[in-house]
Amino acid sequence: MTKTQLIDKIAKESGLTKKQAAKAFDACMNTVVGALTEGENVQISGFGSFLVKDVPAHVGRNPRTNESVEIAASRRISFVPSKSLKEKIKG
Repeated sequence: MTKTQLIDKIAKESGLTKKQAAKAFDACMNTVVGALTEGENVQISGFGSFLVKDVPAHVGRNPRTNESVEIAASRRISFVPSKSLKEKIKG
């Protein structure tokens, strides 16, 4: 499902215009992205949690040359679905 399809569905189910639904969707996404950027976890009841994980610097290996390569520290985002979402997906 694309962003446009999501916005169309939100507009249809909520009674908003497509323009209003797009504005609400963008506001929601910007809020989630902003929280994740600041290192906050985002929990949406009945859906799941977006977690920010710090990955320390470590040494990797180039598979072609077998040389050691320094991999810088970084942040990663992971998603953990809620129990109710897992149950709905299983059917």
